Amino acid sequence: MLFSLSEYLTQFHSGFNVFQYLTLRTILGVLTALIISLIVGPVMIRYLNSYKIGQSVRSDGPESHLSKEGTPTMGGALILVAIVTSTLMWADLSSRFVWVVLFVTIGFGAIGWVDDYRKIVFGNSRGLSARLKIFWQSLIGLIAALALYHTAQFPIETQLIVPFIKNILIDLGWFYVVLTYFVIVGSSNAVNLTDGLDGLAILPTVLVGGALGVFAYLTGNFNFSNYLGIPYVPGVGEMVVFCGALVGAGLGFLWFNTYPAQVFMGDVGALALGAALGTVAVIVRQELVLFIMGGIFVAETLSVMVQVGSFKLTGKRVFRMAPLHHHYELKGWPEPRIIVRFWIITLVLVLVGLASLKIR
Repeated sequence: MLFSLSEYLTQFHSGFNVFQYLTLRTILGVLTALIISLIVGPVMIRYLNSYKIGQSVRSDGPESHLSKEGTPTMGGALILVAIVTSTLMWADLSSRFVWVVLFVTIGFGAIGWVDDYRKIVFGNSRGLSARLKIFWQSLIGLIAALALYHTAQFPIETQLIVPFIKNILIDLGWFYVVLTYFVIVGSSNAVNLTDGLDGLAILPTVLVGGALGVFAYLTGNFNFSNYLGIPYVPGVGEMVVFCGALVGAGLGFLWFNTYPAQVFMGDVGALALGAALGTVAVIVRQELVLFIMGGIFVAETLSVMVQVGSFKLTGKRVFRMAPLHHHYELKGWPEPRIIVRFWIITLVLVLVGLASLKIR
């Protein structure tokens, strides 16, 4: 909105041209989302406390989590409000990419909201049934995948880029829709599985989101993409504004979510943020790099798959408890140690992903 307003005002004063710069709008997007989170956060926490909208802890989870019972949840709504408001303010709303990523973020947030609501109202930590959850996730994911496929204007938009290898572009055809679906839905559930300790999921999400913003800026700029030898994808630069809003909102939420957490994001935040990362990765054509940078999310998901598969086939468990962070909890690691070490691993993986920009 403000981007369009500044564009209109340039006819009266050339100084408003400064708001046309993507870098400035990204910085303003970060700060706007951060300020919204920090201002609205305390109000939301008081509201959640007054209406007893608290966390319902799994009875079969680690005993250390029993003390978290009743901690305000659904704080992810704060993240979504900050991201959506900031993006609408500073992004170019004529970009189809902006609307697709907002649609996915809000849609998956709505699924998470219903899931959290059922947990609170019915006192059931399981929430929305797995069948209903995957149905709605699939519907939104497929709509987004089909929208991106049918509105693609250049061949590169539906080609797979292989990181660290120059000039290998795989034309996906209709398989692009399938890949996009799995990236969005898979990323959403992976972040949701990781969100089990105070601040464990939000900072890796911020780090990966920030790195995807770098990819968006460079991939959407012809000069930088030509210099780095990476494919140029016209129009994806606007994704850096969305990523900036995600970073600002995430850091603002971390202020209240850091150990010991004053509020949890709940599925409304985790499902939406994971889907947002997957959608941005698809738009900037870095699905494989997302797999690298989101290694913690991948490991958490694989630990659940291995645990379930092993138990069904052999009756034995590979881990003491899944997802992976629970395994280390039961090994006696203090919660802050697990959280910070997972953060460090994510930072290293993000740097490896960013290295793919030059190492080819």
